[in-house]
Amino acid sequence: MADRPVKPVLLTGAAGALGRHLAAALAARGWTLRLTDIVAFPGALPPNTSFTQTDLADAPAIAPLADGCGAILHFGGISRDRPFDEVLRPNIIGVYHIYEAACRERARVVLASSNHVVGFHERSERIDDLAPLMPDSYYGLSKAYGELLAQLYWKKHGVESVLLRIGSCAPEPWDARSLGIWLSYADLTRLVERALMARDVGCEVVWGASKNASLSWWSNDARAKLGWEPADSSDRFASRLAQKRSDNPISERYMGGDYAANGYSRPLVAPEEEKNERSPPT
Repeated sequence: MADRPVKPVLLTGAAGALGRHLAAALAARGWTLRLTDIVAFPGALPPNTSFTQTDLADAPAIAPLADGCGAILHFGGISRDRPFDEVLRPNIIGVYHIYEAACRERARVVLASSNHVVGFHERSERIDDLAPLMPDSYYGLSKAYGELLAQLYWKKHGVESVLLRIGSCAPEPWDARSLGIWLSYADLTRLVERALMARDVGCEVVWGASKNASLSWWSNDARAKLGWEPADSSDRFASRLAQKRSDNPISERYMGGDYAANGYSRPLVAPEEEKNERSPPT
């Protein structure tokens, strides 16, 4: 896959903010896309695209959309912290249907994972792509499930995956936390394109963040293997946002921010006590 493949690419979640951006940006670069979402696509379709309104939990409807595709960009599903019942169908059953379709077509999957798969790591930590999964919410849990499913399908069936642990992908950051984990739309586009085109990716994780000076939590991933480096930076927003923090000690302690704090009910323990909880018995 060193050159742009001639096979079409299936993009789920195409009506969402990131899906709409990727549909337009990749189509402008000459990719042939099949778009799908549970809701109608807003506005006119980009060139070289088609759209089918589909529920990810509907396997018979999803399967034919992947026929003949060389890759699946899986950006569909719930993208917020929601109750388990709301997350179950799109994010757990739905991602299983995506991997079944990818396996049948021998298609690569580029999975929109999330920083919330490691959201209960403390901000004082420095973690790499091999750090234990510590989801901070049912949403983060569903993304951790997707990453484990990717590992299963790679080991058992040889389905390649690039797991994009997206930080905060938006037109611009909005507070101190997002300054460190912000991913520009342009950097996302370049990352996705490299994930589609790189050779022999296996099953790898990439931290989805731009070149932000304040980012110090994450290190070591597969970006060199893909041939991707971020070009944008949140630094120009730092003077306005560096002091914009929440007053919640849970949000400020953990990488997941508000997702870690939502519904938190246990007594807050000291960092050294929590570290001991994570250490295996001797």
